[in-house]
Amino acid sequence: MMSLEEEIKKRRTFGIISHPDAGKTTLTEKLLLFGGAINIAGAVKSNKIKKKAASDFMEIERQRGISVSTSVLAFNYKDKKINILDTPGHKDFAEDTYRTLTAVDSVIVVIDVAKGVEEQTEKLVEVCRMRQIPIIVFINKLDREGKDAFDLLDEIEKKLAFSVTPLSFPIGIGHNFKGIYNIYKKNINIYRNHQKQTIGNKITFDSLHDQELESIIGKKDIEILKEELELIKGVYPLFEKNSYLKGDLQPVFFGSALNNYGVEDLLKCFVEIAPFPMPKHSEKRIVDPKEKKFSGFIFKIHANMDPNHRNRLAFVKIVSGTFNRNTPYFHVRNNKNLKFSAPNTFFAEKKEIVDISYPGDIVGLHDSGNFKIGDTLTSGENLNFKGIPSFSPEHFRYINNTNPMKAKQLAKGISQLMDEGIAQLFILNLNGRKVIGTVGALQFEVIQYRLLHEYGAECDYENINIYKACWVEADEESSSFKNFTRIKQKYLAHDKEGKLVFLSDSEFSLKMAETNFKDLQFHFTSEF
Repeated sequence: MMSLEEEIKKRRTFGIISHPDAGKTTLTEKLLLFGGAINIAGAVKSNKIKKKAASDFMEIERQRGISVSTSVLAFNYKDKKINILDTPGHKDFAEDTYRTLTAVDSVIVVIDVAKGVEEQTEKLVEVCRMRQIPIIVFINKLDREGKDAFDLLDEIEKKLAFSVTPLSFPIGIGHNFKGIYNIYKKNINIYRNHQKQTIGNKITFDSLHDQELESIIGKKDIEILKEELELIKGVYPLFEKNSYLKGDLQPVFFGSALNNYGVEDLLKCFVEIAPFPMPKHSEKRIVDPKEKKFSGFIFKIHANMDPNHRNRLAFVKIVSGTFNRNTPYFHVRNNKNLKFSAPNTFFAEKKEIVDISYPGDIVGLHDSGNFKIGDTLTSGENLNFKGIPSFSPEHFRYINNTNPMKAKQLAKGISQLMDEGIAQLFILNLNGRKVIGTVGALQFEVIQYRLLHEYGAECDYENINIYKACWVEADEESSSFKNFTRIKQKYLAHDKEGKLVFLSDSEFSLKMAETNFKDLQFHFTSEF
């Protein structure tokens, strides 16, 4: 048996983030393909490829061709255990992605060669930077016409404030694309046939002076490549593993996930350099993975993974010690012990029961309503991990029950979907009406669809004029607080945790409230 320390060193847990349509899910699929976990890779949108992506399994994802919820995939590669979290790119589901980033040790950012750095990428990188997560950049879709490689590197440096160093470089882009020079391993891969679903043929050359190489790609392209490599040497810093682990240096790879170019280079390098599970801050102390005692936190809840059984799965990221099946663990918020007879590991929707899990692993626990996002499980110690906030939503609507006979189902459905963190629920103090707040407008559709198909409850929405939801921090005995609640009673609500929220109807009214009630504080996230 391996020791705990050896098990930790084997693990690599990372998230894949990007703007919608840059190719995250396709890249995830290809990593599984090269990792030997699947034989045929699917794709999200392609008429020619009949197999759908393994990580998109909810009905609504298949209809739309986008990922709406983070999926967890685990596979073994060489002697490493890899856990991938494929996050939704669509900004309407960004909240799920922000929370997922609390559970990863490193990140791969995917950038489309034609579009360059897009807005959603910038936002997500910002969250990574707050947490100093090491980042690798993968520039995707090289087989399409796009920007010049150096222009792209410049843009990444400027827009994302990165310090980049290319570890691979393309020979030509779009229809001139010939292959990829791997700077990290100093070899060249020339791709012969375009295989989208299986691993195609490639020829590897170890030297730029090879006669055969010259006959395949031509003398002129080799000369250009040599010049470019000289330029890279002169302009970009050498790769230094510690700088990357600190989050100060971002290695860049080029490739095309759809055609399998460059994916293997990325995977090989990633398992060598990416960090294994790191210590994590709790409210009291830093928890080291090598500690014998178990601790972990819930970063995602997914209801009804199996539509035939009303089940909920809580996803736990293991921070320290080992998690054993049928062992009682302490649920800190509820102050009680719970035991799990069937903890799962994942391979998209395929689940396997696992007897023992180690730091870095993601385990799914069947939940009958005990868990909320951010909960901590331990071997008995009373500690909480920090940093899974709710953000102020951007869209608000009243939710109304359209079938009075199904009021119970609707209440249950709303409660469970909110626990998942898809959206937030605010209950108005004045009349008890329910307001749903979401990050994007598409979520309303997803909620309505899931309430009907999973709970048999029908609802419709009604517009409400809200500019921002702010959590209020105040001394409840003070006269200023009492005045505020009297004047603003029409705009006050409570969230699911019972915290007071001010639903301001305009920017002006928020500014006025901040001016008139100076000893109250208004926060845009629920953790203050």
